[in-house]
Amino acid sequence: MSSEVTEPQPATTGAMDTRKITDARAMRALAHPMRLALLEALAHAGTLTATQASELLGESPANCAFHLRTLAKYGYVVEAGGGRGRERPWRRAHTALHITSEQDDPTAALAAEELGQFWLDTLLERARSALSRKSSWPAEWRQSGLLGQSEFIAYLTVDEAREFSADVGRLYQRFDDRVDHPERRPDGAMPIEMLLFNYPLLHLAGWPVPAADGAGPAPIADSAEPAAGSPT
Repeated sequence: MSSEVTEPQPATTGAMDTRKITDARAMRALAHPMRLALLEALAHAGTLTATQASELLGESPANCAFHLRTLAKYGYVVEAGGGRGRERPWRRAHTALHITSEQDDPTAALAAEELGQFWLDTLLERARSALSRKSSWPAEWRQSGLLGQSEFIAYLTVDEAREFSADVGRLYQRFDDRVDHPERRPDGAMPIEMLLFNYPLLHLAGWPVPAADGAGPAPIADSAEPAAGSPT
Protein backbone atom coordinates (compact mmCIF):
# COMPACT_ATOMS: atom_id res chain seq x y z
CA MET A 1 0.00 0.00 0.00
CA SER A 2 1.23 3.41 -0.86
CA SER A 3 -0.10 6.73 0.26
CA GLU A 4 0.89 10.34 0.03
CA VAL A 5 2.07 11.29 3.48
CA THR A 6 5.24 13.52 4.20
CA GLU A 7 8.63 15.24 3.46
CA PRO A 8 11.85 16.91 4.74
CA GLN A 9 13.25 19.33 2.14
CA PRO A 10 11.59 18.60 -1.22
CA ALA A 11 13.84 17.74 -4.13
CA THR A 12 13.20 18.67 -7.73
CA THR A 13 9.76 18.84 -9.27
CA GLY A 14 8.09 15.43 -9.28
CA ALA A 15 10.62 13.85 -6.91
CA MET A 16 9.26 11.80 -4.04
CA ASP A 17 10.80 11.15 -0.65
CA THR A 18 9.25 7.80 0.16
CA ARG A 19 9.63 6.07 3.51
CA LYS A 20 9.09 2.32 3.65
CA ILE A 21 7.44 1.32 6.92
CA THR A 22 8.38 -2.08 8.36
CA ASP A 23 7.71 -1.52 12.08
CA ALA A 24 4.35 -2.81 13.32
CA ARG A 25 4.12 -0.15 16.05
CA ALA A 26 4.67 2.63 13.52
CA MET A 27 1.91 1.17 11.34
CA ARG A 28 -0.55 0.94 14.22
CA ALA A 29 0.20 4.55 15.13
CA LEU A 30 -1.29 5.56 11.75
CA ALA A 31 -4.52 3.63 12.23
CA HIS A 32 -6.27 6.59 13.83
CA PRO A 33 -8.57 9.03 12.00
CA MET A 34 -7.20 12.07 13.86
CA ARG A 35 -3.61 11.29 12.90
CA LEU A 36 -4.50 10.75 9.26
CA ALA A 37 -6.41 14.03 9.33
CA LEU A 38 -3.39 15.82 10.78
CA LEU A 39 -1.06 14.44 8.10
CA GLU A 40 -3.52 15.51 5.42
CA ALA A 41 -3.83 18.99 6.96
CA LEU A 42 -0.04 19.33 7.00
CA ALA A 43 0.19 18.26 3.36
CA HIS A 44 -2.31 20.99 2.53
CA ALA A 45 -0.96 23.78 4.74
CA GLY A 46 2.75 22.95 4.73
CA THR A 47 3.26 23.69 8.43
CA LEU A 48 0.82 23.93 11.33
CA THR A 49 0.92 24.45 15.05
CA ALA A 50 -1.37 22.43 17.29
CA THR A 51 -3.57 25.50 17.70
CA GLN A 52 -3.82 26.06 13.95
CA ALA A 53 -4.56 22.37 13.40
CA SER A 54 -7.29 22.50 16.03
CA GLU A 55 -8.99 25.36 14.19
CA LEU A 56 -8.96 23.40 10.93
CA LEU A 57 -10.07 20.06 12.37
CA GLY A 58 -12.45 21.23 15.08
CA GLU A 59 -10.45 19.52 17.84
CA SER A 60 -8.88 20.94 20.97
CA PRO A 61 -5.29 22.21 20.79
CA ALA A 62 -4.32 19.73 23.52
CA ASN A 63 -5.69 16.79 21.51
CA CYS A 64 -3.93 17.95 18.36
CA ALA A 65 -0.69 18.43 20.27
CA PHE A 66 -0.91 14.90 21.69
CA HIS A 67 -1.43 13.31 18.27
CA LEU A 68 1.29 15.43 16.68
CA ARG A 69 3.72 14.25 19.33
CA THR A 70 2.68 10.66 18.66
CA LEU A 71 3.27 11.11 14.94
CA ALA A 72 6.65 12.64 15.73
CA LYS A 73 7.54 9.69 17.98
CA TYR A 74 7.21 7.36 14.98
CA GLY A 75 8.92 9.69 12.54
CA TYR A 76 5.93 10.90 10.54
CA VAL A 77 6.26 14.59 11.42
CA VAL A 78 9.09 16.85 12.57
CA GLU A 79 9.28 20.33 14.04
CA ALA A 80 9.48 22.98 11.35
CA GLY A 81 11.43 25.39 13.57
CA GLY A 82 10.41 28.32 15.70
CA GLY A 83 7.59 28.65 18.21
CA ARG A 84 7.09 27.15 21.65
CA GLY A 85 4.79 24.61 23.25
CA ARG A 86 1.54 24.32 21.35
CA GLU A 87 2.72 27.10 19.07
CA ARG A 88 5.56 25.00 17.66
CA PRO A 89 4.97 24.50 13.93
CA TRP A 90 5.15 20.96 12.54
CA ARG A 91 5.62 19.59 9.03
CA ARG A 92 5.51 16.15 7.50
CA ALA A 93 8.76 14.21 7.49
CA HIS A 94 8.23 12.45 4.13
CA THR A 95 6.24 13.09 0.98
CA ALA A 96 5.04 9.48 0.72
CA LEU A 97 4.72 6.32 2.76
CA HIS A 98 5.07 2.82 1.36
CA ILE A 99 3.39 0.15 3.45
CA THR A 100 2.94 -3.40 2.21
CA SER A 101 1.74 -6.62 3.80
CA GLU A 102 4.75 -8.39 2.29
CA GLN A 103 6.86 -8.20 5.44
CA ASP A 104 9.50 -10.51 6.91
CA ASP A 105 7.96 -10.04 10.36
CA PRO A 106 4.50 -11.70 10.64
CA THR A 107 3.47 -9.09 13.22
CA ALA A 108 4.31 -6.29 10.80
CA ALA A 109 2.49 -8.11 8.00
CA LEU A 110 -0.66 -8.32 10.13
CA ALA A 111 -0.36 -4.66 11.16
CA ALA A 112 0.03 -3.68 7.50
CA GLU A 113 -3.11 -5.66 6.58
CA GLU A 114 -5.09 -3.98 9.35
CA LEU A 115 -3.83 -0.51 8.44
CA GLY A 116 -4.52 -1.14 4.78
CA GLN A 117 -8.12 -2.10 5.52
CA PHE A 118 -8.58 0.94 7.79
CA TRP A 119 -7.15 3.20 5.11
CA LEU A 120 -9.27 1.63 2.38
CA ASP A 121 -12.47 1.95 4.41
CA THR A 122 -11.67 5.60 5.16
CA LEU A 123 -10.96 6.47 1.52
CA LEU A 124 -13.96 4.60 0.11
CA GLU A 125 -16.32 6.24 2.59
CA ARG A 126 -14.97 9.67 1.66
CA ALA A 127 -15.27 8.85 -2.05
CA ARG A 128 -18.88 7.71 -1.64
CA SER A 129 -19.72 10.87 0.27
CA ALA A 130 -18.06 13.20 -2.23
CA LEU A 131 -19.46 11.47 -5.32
CA SER A 132 -22.97 11.54 -3.88
CA ARG A 133 -22.79 15.34 -3.68
CA LYS A 134 -21.70 16.21 -7.21
CA SER A 135 -24.29 18.98 -7.39
CA SER A 136 -22.37 20.84 -4.67
CA TRP A 137 -19.16 20.95 -6.73
CA PRO A 138 -18.27 24.26 -8.44
CA ALA A 139 -19.79 24.37 -11.91
CA GLU A 140 -16.46 24.81 -13.68
CA TRP A 141 -15.13 21.70 -11.98
CA ARG A 142 -18.21 19.63 -12.82
CA GLN A 143 -17.45 20.44 -16.48
CA SER A 144 -13.69 19.85 -16.28
CA GLY A 145 -13.84 16.30 -17.61
CA LEU A 146 -11.68 15.00 -14.75
CA LEU A 147 -14.04 14.57 -11.82
CA GLY A 148 -16.37 11.66 -11.32
CA GLN A 149 -15.78 7.94 -11.62
CA SER A 150 -14.96 5.58 -14.47
CA GLU A 151 -14.22 1.89 -14.86
CA PHE A 152 -12.17 0.07 -17.47
CA ILE A 153 -11.05 -3.50 -18.06
CA ALA A 154 -7.72 -3.93 -19.83
CA TYR A 155 -6.11 -7.19 -20.94
CA LEU A 156 -2.40 -6.89 -20.18
CA THR A 157 0.67 -9.04 -19.94
CA VAL A 158 2.88 -8.66 -16.87
CA ASP A 159 5.41 -6.65 -18.89
CA GLU A 160 2.66 -4.38 -20.23
CA ALA A 161 1.33 -3.92 -16.69
CA ARG A 162 4.75 -2.78 -15.48
CA GLU A 163 5.04 -0.30 -18.36
CA PHE A 164 1.52 1.00 -17.77
CA SER A 165 2.20 1.40 -14.05
CA ALA A 166 5.28 3.49 -14.81
CA ASP A 167 3.29 5.66 -17.24
CA VAL A 168 0.52 6.27 -14.70
CA GLY A 169 3.08 7.02 -11.99
CA ARG A 170 4.65 9.71 -14.15
CA LEU A 171 1.25 11.34 -14.66
CA TYR A 172 0.50 11.41 -10.95
CA GLN A 173 3.92 12.84 -10.15
CA ARG A 174 3.48 15.89 -12.38
CA PHE A 175 2.13 17.89 -9.47
CA ASP A 176 3.96 16.31 -6.53
CA ASP A 177 5.90 19.47 -5.78
CA ARG A 178 2.68 21.27 -4.79
CA VAL A 179 1.98 18.93 -1.87
CA ASP A 180 3.26 20.46 1.40
CA HIS A 181 3.96 23.73 -0.45
CA PRO A 182 0.95 26.07 -0.80
CA GLU A 183 3.21 28.76 -2.26
CA ARG A 184 3.82 26.61 -5.34
CA ARG A 185 0.14 26.24 -6.23
CA PRO A 186 -1.28 28.51 -8.93
CA ASP A 187 -4.38 30.53 -8.21
CA GLY A 188 -7.49 28.38 -8.49
CA ALA A 189 -5.71 25.10 -7.77
CA MET A 190 -8.14 22.62 -6.21
CA PRO A 191 -7.11 19.63 -4.09
CA ILE A 192 -8.28 16.62 -6.10
CA GLU A 193 -8.16 13.15 -4.58
CA MET A 194 -7.42 10.46 -7.15
CA LEU A 195 -7.92 6.84 -6.14
CA LEU A 196 -6.46 4.14 -8.35
CA PHE A 197 -7.59 0.56 -7.73
CA ASN A 198 -6.23 -2.19 -9.95
CA TYR A 199 -6.91 -5.88 -9.40
CA PRO A 200 -7.18 -9.02 -11.53
CA LEU A 201 -10.61 -10.37 -12.42
CA LEU A 202 -9.74 -13.97 -11.67
CA HIS A 203 -13.24 -15.23 -12.43
CA LEU A 204 -12.91 -13.91 -16.01
CA ALA A 205 -9.39 -15.25 -16.36
CA GLY A 206 -10.73 -18.74 -15.64
CA TRP A 207 -13.45 -18.67 -18.30
CA PRO A 208 -12.88 -20.41 -21.65
CA VAL A 209 -12.77 -18.23 -24.78
CA PRO A 210 -13.37 -19.12 -28.45
CA ALA A 211 -10.33 -20.64 -30.10
CA ALA A 212 -8.59 -18.54 -32.75
CA ASP A 213 -9.66 -20.94 -35.55
CA GLY A 214 -13.30 -20.74 -34.53
CA ALA A 215 -13.34 -24.40 -33.54
CA GLY A 216 -14.96 -23.68 -30.20
CA PRO A 217 -13.86 -22.60 -26.76
CA ALA A 218 -10.21 -23.04 -25.94
CA PRO A 219 -9.69 -25.33 -22.94
CA ILE A 220 -8.79 -23.84 -19.62
CA ALA A 221 -5.15 -24.49 -18.79
CA ASP A 222 -4.60 -27.47 -16.52
CA SER A 223 -3.79 -26.63 -12.94
CA ALA A 224 -0.27 -27.35 -11.75
CA GLU A 225 -1.86 -29.17 -8.79
CA PRO A 226 -4.12 -32.22 -9.28
CA ALA A 227 -7.70 -31.77 -8.17
CA ALA A 228 -8.67 -33.25 -4.84
CA GLY A 229 -9.47 -36.92 -5.24
CA SER A 230 -8.09 -37.14 -8.77
CA PRO A 231 -5.53 -39.81 -9.70
CA THR A 232 -1.87 -38.71 -9.76
